[in-house]
Amino acid sequence: MSNTYQAWGWTPGAGLDGLQLISKPLAQPGPGEVLVANRAIGLNPVDWKICEWGHPDWHQGTVPGVDGVGVVAAVGAGVDIPRGTRVAYHQSLSRDGSFAEYCLVDAYLLMQLPATIDDSVAAAVACPAITAWQALGKVPQGAATDVLVIGAGGAVGFYLAQLAVQRGLRVWATAGPQHHVTLKALGVIDVFDYHNAQWQAQLQSALGERPLHALFDTVSGAHAASLAPLLGYNGHLVCIQDRQETAPLPAFSSAISLHEVALNSIHAYGRLLDHQALRAAAQQLLQHVADGQLLTPQRRLFDFAELPQALRQLKEGNSGGKWVAQLSRPASR
Repeated sequence: MSNTYQAWGWTPGAGLDGLQLISKPLAQPGPGEVLVANRAIGLNPVDWKICEWGHPDWHQGTVPGVDGVGVVAAVGAGVDIPRGTRVAYHQSLSRDGSFAEYCLVDAYLLMQLPATIDDSVAAAVACPAITAWQALGKVPQGAATDVLVIGAGGAVGFYLAQLAVQRGLRVWATAGPQHHVTLKALGVIDVFDYHNAQWQAQLQSALGERPLHALFDTVSGAHAASLAPLLGYNGHLVCIQDRQETAPLPAFSSAISLHEVALNSIHAYGRLLDHQALRAAAQQLLQHVADGQLLTPQRRLFDFAELPQALRQLKEGNSGGKWVAQLSRPASR
């Protein structure tokens, strides 16, 4: 049995070109930790961004990747999860991540998978679906129920549109034309092509006198700020990429609230109750996927050896779905 494993290691200052397939020593889990043998790895925009931007806790050979699915290969003291249990996880950016055959994970982060869900399907859930759940949770019930999801063709926006419809909201969205039929079939009232310069006017015409209660932006802080005038009185601007450093509208005007979504920050700032709530929500999301109540984005499956190329495709916007790496089952520990 090998005492090493293969992983994609990061090189400072080299971006995606610096990812190298390296061999690392296979560590045994410490107290409260679990060693997961990965079977599928979901790629997310945060992965390529941190590879290019760097991270204060990263050094030569740090393994990127936040989302993984696999089986429990070994457990540390105080952990009662049986070996062989199928799990998903969302790893802290401050530790070696999921771009590897094995990953050491804190046991309280693990989400057990429903028996009927495929590994590659589960790998398309964690980061985008939980982010969508967090984003929707930022918005309280209000007098108005109309909300707008920007970028509903992407993974986060796709989940968010579904969750908002299931919450009983009147959901509008922007997405490329290829996504319109699917989104409308899921209950979105109408979908606007963001390439059309008139889409905002079309939305306002469709809303009529109905105020827009919330706007969820998946593009950037600057893009979200440019759309703030669409919101009605006491509306909510939710930034899923970046945040608002300054108020986008004058004081004492429409009195909108600004919201930041930062899923990975829970590892540094979340308390036990925060982790318990997130884990319970993630388990429910996975069960809804297994039951067919929540659809996952179309998956783009690829081999683990092709991970840097797939990450580059994601960065360039050529995803057309959710990129998921598949690994052959590692030898039993």
